[in-house]
Amino acid sequence: MPQEDMPTMRSRRLGGELRQLRTAAGLTVQEAADALECGHPKISQIETGRRGIRQIDLTLLLNLYGVEDDQYRVNLKRLAKEIHKVDWWSNAGPLFHDSLKDYLTLESDSQLVRSYENQVLPGLLQTEAYMRQVIAATNADRVDPLVNARLKRQEHLENQAGFMLRAIIDVPALHRIPGTREEVGEQIEHLLRQSKLPNVNIQVLPLDAALPINQWPPFTIFSLRGEPPADVVWLEHITGGTMLEQRQDVPHYTKTWDELTAAALSPAASKRYLRDLIKEA
Repeated sequence: MPQEDMPTMRSRRLGGELRQLRTAAGLTVQEAADALECGHPKISQIETGRRGIRQIDLTLLLNLYGVEDDQYRVNLKRLAKEIHKVDWWSNAGPLFHDSLKDYLTLESDSQLVRSYENQVLPGLLQTEAYMRQVIAATNADRVDPLVNARLKRQEHLENQAGFMLRAIIDVPALHRIPGTREEVGEQIEHLLRQSKLPNVNIQVLPLDAALPINQWPPFTIFSLRGEPPADVVWLEHITGGTMLEQRQDVPHYTKTWDELTAAALSPAASKRYLRDLIKEA
């Protein structure tokens, strides 16, 4: 991958891990540079994701930082190789903004995706008609490419052995489905069909759910492949999205996810709720 095409989501993840390892080891950037017999800027560029790292240099740094966990070392070395991976969205150019490419990378690299939505349905569970309505509201000039990208994303659900989706959908999102009566019914039926897949778990959060008085934004927790899997959080906002990966941030969202899971209807009760909605549609 050319130097000018970086940083990428994967190079930033690797750089962030190496920066945390160096800091935990009590070493300076200059000390790391001395170990690799290179200049200070090279280490800084690696840690900010602006350049990749050779496997031999990565091994030297991991030894320097005292990393003894063999599986963790394997995971970081695999990530270092995947920095150069070319994905189907890599050459999309200006059609896809950087935050969308980051999201696609996280989703592609995950073994488990946990999504909480209170206004719209999760993208992996939308029908094409629903997608077009939602995307046209904010990206009227890019509807077709963004719809095609979202349909492409749904291929993850076919990888039943290596990808799992867990979704909590707040009731208002189910009552704000745009389109004709037929399109609304089709979307709810689609949710019901997808909920029967072995790697898809859908829970409906009812209005009378017993929850603390709080305001939770929509969020997604990505459990990235590896042993143990690394969790990062994605927050959507009007103009894109933001990734949270700091160890002090992520636990707040995993705790909130557990609270939402406990308060939501069970998967079986959620299916009954969806069937009742189909009758009303």
